[in-house]
Amino acid sequence: MKAKKGMAFLLASVMLVSAVLTGCKTKSALKESEAKTVGDSAKDGSSGGSKDGVTEVSFWALNTRQNAVDPIAEAFNAANKDIKVTVSYYDTDGIKDACKVAASSGTLPNMWFNWGGSLGGFYAENGLSYDLTEYAKKNDWENKFSSGVLSLCQLGGQLSGYPTSYNVLDVFYRKDIFEKYGIKIPATFEEFEDACAALKENGITPISTAGLNGWHVMRFVELLIEHYAGSELHDSMNTFESSYNCDAVVQALTKYKEFCDKGFFPEGFVTADPNDTEMALFSGNAAMDIQGQWYDGKILQAEQDMNLYGTFAFPSGGTDRLSAFAEMTQFNAKNTDAQLEACMKFMDYYYSEENAEKYAEYYNLPLPKIDAKMPEGQPNVAEMFKTAETNGTFTITDQAFPTEVADALFNVQDAIANGEMEPADGAAKIQAAIDAYQAANK
Repeated sequence: MKAKKGMAFLLASVMLVSAVLTGCKTKSALKESEAKTVGDSAKDGSSGGSKDGVTEVSFWALNTRQNAVDPIAEAFNAANKDIKVTVSYYDTDGIKDACKVAASSGTLPNMWFNWGGSLGGFYAENGLSYDLTEYAKKNDWENKFSSGVLSLCQLGGQLSGYPTSYNVLDVFYRKDIFEKYGIKIPATFEEFEDACAALKENGITPISTAGLNGWHVMRFVELLIEHYAGSELHDSMNTFESSYNCDAVVQALTKYKEFCDKGFFPEGFVTADPNDTEMALFSGNAAMDIQGQWYDGKILQAEQDMNLYGTFAFPSGGTDRLSAFAEMTQFNAKNTDAQLEACMKFMDYYYSEENAEKYAEYYNLPLPKIDAKMPEGQPNVAEMFKTAETNGTFTITDQAFPTEVADALFNVQDAIANGEMEPADGAAKIQAAIDAYQAANK
């Protein structure tokens, strides 16, 4: 498969990254202060084994869900004396780095959180994740999970993960701030620009975003591309059938530069942590943030008044499609039958309706299962899924792109925001990265 040709170089590079990650405390690395292991096993990423009749398995999870996973793992271990699950926690970018490092050293855990698209596809294409195709057939996953999310977990010619969520992104906004300044939900792109201008004039940052690691700013840039390109061309560009070095992308990047220059984003956003963007919205310093349905859970966790928050589809034109992506748990290709069964038993317990209801704010609900219930107390979730069904969706860019191309886009975003690159050069840089990727993976 394509990715295998670059595997040796990538893994050598990752070993170098490993030394940096080990020697430096960054937000992208595992935070010792935030990491907590359930059980006594070391957090070295090595696969579990069997000891005294107990099957031991390791799980790498997001630290934003630790308040749910800790008690869930503890209860599971207590109820299943023949299984011991050990959990380690990472932040959003830390888990990406840690898994790549572990891939290079053969120390991937028995199971790990991941996203679909190119992020999860790397492990499938390089034979690192367990092919669940036969397991799914034997266990009737066709009648358990929605067909849409199962298709998004088909990566590298295999069913590469246990689906844990199907996510759609929308514009969350502060209803009270819009009402205070007489701003209506924008129905056109021009009305969206007018809303941003009115907010800025009144001392409110229109859009909360953060540029560290690129993916949060990308959520806005991809909507601008959707606006200027339209859905058909946008889809064609994301599958590399059409060039990114085109007028639509130049227009989108020009508008992005204009928004930067007008101060429609927070000061210093390029180096800000995207995990902190909600702070500006919660404090009322910003009015909008592009987020997924999990944001209702964040609002609850922060003990905010849910009545202050609503969502609307970004008015890109056409049907105003939403960006969408899947999340899943991947499993080590080296798992024994006993380890895989232990992992699956834990996943079924973790993603049971009972636990999803008990710890609702720590899940991206609804569960991606057939006839799953909408979460109570999270009103925006149901509205977002109705919007997605009506408007349609496109695959979020950092899952549509291979990592090398996504990184090029992120670098372009930063350079334009910092006044170091012109939009036309940015479009050319993105296409150059696509050309280089295609040449290396022929």
